[in-house]
Parts: sequence; C-alpha cells; structure tokens
Amino acid sequence: MFETFQKYLTDKIQLSEAEIELIQSVCIVKKLRKKQFLMQDGEVWQYNAFICRGLVKTFSIAENGTEHIISFAPENYWTGDRESLINETPTSLNIDAIEPTELILIHKKDFEKICAEIPQLNQLVNQIIQKSFIVSQSRILANISFSAEEKYQNFIEKYPHIVNRIPQHMIASYIGITPETLTRLRRNRVTK
Repeated sequence: MFETFQKYLTDKIQLSEAEIELIQSVCIVKKLRKKQFLMQDGEVWQYNAFICRGLVKTFSIAENGTEHIISFAPENYWTGDRESLINETPTSLNIDAIEPTELILIHKKDFEKICAEIPQLNQLVNQIIQKSFIVSQSRILANISFSAEEKYQNFIEKYPHIVNRIPQHMIASYIGITPETLTRLRRNRVTK
C-alpha cells in the first residue's frame, strides 16, 4: 500500500531514497471495512490521512439525526479534520468508509518532522492546503448561488470519477438538496 502513496508523492515532487525511507518509517497502514469509522465526533484527530484505495465521507450529524456530508475522499485524496488536528480539540465530524478502504496515516508530530526535513514535501502540503481552500470557496459559492440542477451538474463535472460509487442520498446531502429532488433531477436528465 505504501507504493501507492510513494507514487502519489514522486509524481508531484522529487524524493531521494533516504527521504522515501524516512516517510515510510512514519506511515501507519489502516484498513477500513464498509461503514467503519476512521474518526468520530468527540475524538481529537491526530493524523494526516491519505486514501490509497477506497472511498470515505466526512460528515456531521444534526440534533435531529440528519447527516450533513462535508466531503468525499477517494483514492489519492487526503482526509481528516484540520481544525481538530491543528487546535488539538475534539472534532464535531465523523469519517467513515463508503466502501472498503486502505489508507496511510501519519501522526501530526511525525508529519511536522518530515515536512521540516523535506522542504519539497512541505511545499507540496502548502499547495494541497491552498487547493483545499479553493475547493471550499467554490463549494460555498455553489451552495449559495446555484439552483439544485446546477449543484448536481457541478458535482457530476467535478467528480466524474466517483459519482457512480456514491449512493444518491449521499450526493443529495453533499449538494444540499433532498433525495427526492435529486431523483426528480436525474429523471428529468434521462428524459431530455
């Protein structure tokens, strides 16, 4: 499984064998069954998590029991709760596997150490964080200004590689519409 992570890194930055060995020495391999939690509300999140195979969702649960999906993370995506990680406070989020998932975990202290020792890794992390801000900004804009149909079309265009791997009710939750509205939108697309 580390090979998947290594390929991801070496496709983006140059690493020496010693640097690869250093990174590998701090990696923890984790496997999740479908519906198994990686992180639960109330825990303090202490890792940077990279998805090697599978698909997870990050979500919160409202007081009325409604699930609100914040993000999906398939292969070659990072996941976790940055607020909990940075502030060392309990998370209000959950992460669970939509399908069997294999991932790499790197503890916060180890991650800081390897980023300090490998400057190009630190630069990559900064690029990833900047891209995640852009994604969040785009998502907020879509949620406040797009129609339900535009939200669904936007999701299909941004995530064509996972749209068929995610149950429809989860897509509806992610884009902020009801499952019934999504069913109607999908039916209208087929008849057009």
